[in-house]
Amino acid sequence: MNWPAASFDWNQARAFLATAEHGSLSAAARALGQTQPTVGRQVTALEDELGVALFDRAGRGLILTDPGRELLIHMREMGAAAERAALTATGQSQTLRGTVSITASDVSSANLLPRVIADLGRKTPEIDIEVIAANDLRDLSRREADIAIRHVRPEDPNLTARLLGEGTGRFYAAPAYIDRRGRPETRADLSRHDFVGFLDSDEMCAFLAQRDIQITAQNIRYRTDSGLVLWELVRAGLGIGIMSDDTGRTTPDVDLILPNEPVFAFPIWLVTHRELHSSRRIRTVFDHLADALTAHIKRTYTRTGT
Repeated sequence: MNWPAASFDWNQARAFLATAEHGSLSAAARALGQTQPTVGRQVTALEDELGVALFDRAGRGLILTDPGRELLIHMREMGAAAERAALTATGQSQTLRGTVSITASDVSSANLLPRVIADLGRKTPEIDIEVIAANDLRDLSRREADIAIRHVRPEDPNLTARLLGEGTGRFYAAPAYIDRRGRPETRADLSRHDFVGFLDSDEMCAFLAQRDIQITAQNIRYRTDSGLVLWELVRAGLGIGIMSDDTGRTTPDVDLILPNEPVFAFPIWLVTHRELHSSRRIRTVFDHLADALTAHIKRTYTRTGT
């Protein structure tokens, strides 16, 4: 290797890469956990070192110059290599002390994980836990989380996943809504009711249509990107919502709708990067989650008659 030619500051390169991918210094600073002036100085220092302008300003954003676009190709390769090196190094760690991040839906993060983590904390107090409550799929390969609880099987061959079981969901509504609009008795009745759903109404309509339940986007009058907010809107009597039975059956101020209709089943996967699974700390948390969630699934969903 030509070491003098390869001599540069990785922090500058990382600042450039984050700025190029996020489109502004402020967004890059948030992604890196740094201040905007710090990121700006690092990018400027890299430009001075290379003797070229890497960005043109466009309003509040930044646009890559031709040299910037060429450099980005190589920096992405370096960033991917750095991520792989970090994963390998973490995977070799045999100490328990440290942090493990877990990502799950906001509903699971709030209603399920606290009890599981409390039990883990009593057994292994050396491990700190970060909970990332997110309804989108975080990229484990890029260390956006160490462990994920998902309802879809991962396709990335670099991930290792364990199917823990199957959960179920049903229609629920608050007594206030039922008193005002009546209780639906059949699937056909649902077309005359208001619903609470997520932001993509068409996706929800297609999901229900596959199950011979015909509603339109006009039925979904209240929408949110949060499962927790969705549930509170249902509890407030604004409409019918779909919720997992472990939450729905334990919420006293909602009623089960169409109890004799088939349930909505969904798989529950526990996922981590295969490099991280060899880390004693991450393996300990992974195994604890697997045992606790499997027991929860058997206890909760068996009781609901599924």
